[in-house]
Amino acid sequence: MTPTKTTVVIIGASFAGTPIAHSLLKDVPTVKVILINPSPTFYFCIAGPRIMAKPAAFRPEQYLIPIESAFKQYPSESFEFVQGRVTSINPEDKSVMVDGQTTIQFDYLVIAAGSSTASTTRSDIPVPFKPSNADNMATLIDNAQQAISSASQIVIAGAGPIGVELAGELAEAAQDRGKSVKITLVSASDRVLPMLKKSGSKAAESLLTQKNVTVISSQAVTDAVLSTNGTWNISLSNGQQLAADLYIPTTGVLPNSGFIPQQWLDTDGWVKVNQELRVQGGQNAPLPIYAAGDITNNSMRLSFKATEQAAVVAANIKNDILGSKYKRRVYDQGDSIMMLVPVGASGGTGQLFGMTPWSFMVKTIKGKDFFVSKAASFIGAS
Repeated sequence: MTPTKTTVVIIGASFAGTPIAHSLLKDVPTVKVILINPSPTFYFCIAGPRIMAKPAAFRPEQYLIPIESAFKQYPSESFEFVQGRVTSINPEDKSVMVDGQTTIQFDYLVIAAGSSTASTTRSDIPVPFKPSNADNMATLIDNAQQAISSASQIVIAGAGPIGVELAGELAEAAQDRGKSVKITLVSASDRVLPMLKKSGSKAAESLLTQKNVTVISSQAVTDAVLSTNGTWNISLSNGQQLAADLYIPTTGVLPNSGFIPQQWLDTDGWVKVNQELRVQGGQNAPLPIYAAGDITNNSMRLSFKATEQAAVVAANIKNDILGSKYKRRVYDQGDSIMMLVPVGASGGTGQLFGMTPWSFMVKTIKGKDFFVSKAASFIGAS
């Protein structure tokens, strides 16, 4: 007699969802994993700044990887990929609705829907630093690359890692093409990369200055209006006005949580989880529902943190299904910053184990190719 399969539905096939799927499929013989994602491809967004600024740097198949190819080794009775967008979750009958029409039942649910950015969801010309939650990534990237390469004045709002990396890549790309492009980076903080030690920020500002990027510190963008002639008029908090062909906001991330029951969300729209990454929502009995990656209310939204959370969720679901053979695990994001920030291909800055790495070290580790050569391995497709 064939044992009954335990169905685990995973919403989101990126840095958190795919490793959870692989871990369960490898270790739980009786599991059926249903992986749901709006796009059939995994977008390796770590390389986003270089992809946008330097269209010839990588081939599209290096950063847009078919999700199903990462799971071809599993039998169809154990794994199913569903392309679609989850539109609601019903915890009472343990089901999710896909595209408002298809109901899928689950025994366990993992929410790994991730986050988006203002530049990814904008209505004019999206510059996608995150997946778009639709099957249109190749088109969005192509349109963004064309808009960027034709611009001669670009204003970037936000001097976190994406803003700094993008500014460096854009400046280098313009230099390589022999084109004069005015690039302005606006930081609401008194320095770029404010999450790093001051030595890291100073190194980034020095590299940006060498590349002729104008850095405006301690000012926030208060308004950005696209005029009828195609020029952006940008207002800063000190009253200063900037004009640009292209305005790219890189400030913060937004939760992909529109389909999630309100009682599971904090006031900013992130999913409330406990240390075991189980979803919290005012119920008496614990829900058979977990969350991992950017969508949770853990504040460090970095790809390697999503991978760490994936390992915790996978271990706890294995314990739920198979018992004490697998120990339960807890997640603590810690407070140490681990970050490499290339400023173009020639160098960069960051923070590793409390120290600011040498510029050539950042160039060698990440600046060379933004880890694109390893992209397939992030979803187990290599």
